[in-house]
Parts: sequence; structure tokens; C-alpha cells
Amino acid sequence: MRIWFQCAAAAGLLALAACNDTPAEEKAENVEEAAENRADMLEEQADNATSEAAEESLENKAEAVRETGEREAETIEEGADTANTVGM
Repeated sequence: MRIWFQCAAAAGLLALAACNDTPAEEKAENVEEAAENRADMLEEQADNATSEAAEESLENKAEAVRETGEREAETIEEGADTANTVGM
């Protein structure tokens, strides 16, 4: 239930934020949101893990997925910024 609410809230915020976004910004947001959703699923699995080692491993994977999503989103936005300034 918590995951569903977070996803619904994130989707609503993305809809509001997407009003003035460039295509690159929208793509970056989608990449980051997909990573966030995947990380949330990994954390749900961690909550249901049968051992502490499995729980910790899943939580570490979730954090790595979030960080990777953030880096990919930044790369997309930086690439768009670079492309926009080259022609000026």
C-alpha cells in the first residue's frame, strides 16, 4: 500500500512538473522515476527477506539502483544542456 501511494504521488508530481519540461528533462525524470520504482520494489523485498544478510543485500542494491538512476538522469540533462549551448 505504501509503495502504491508513493508511486501515485510521484506520478502526480511528475505530471505537474512536466508542464514546462524539455524533452530531455522529461526523459531524465522518467529514468530517475523508473530507478526509484525499482529501488522501492527491492526495499519491499528486503522487508520480507528471511535473513539479515538478504535484507542488507537488497537494501544495498536498492541504494545502488537509486544512485545509478540519479547519475543517468544528470547525464541526460547535462547532455541536453551541452547540446543547447554549443549552437549559441
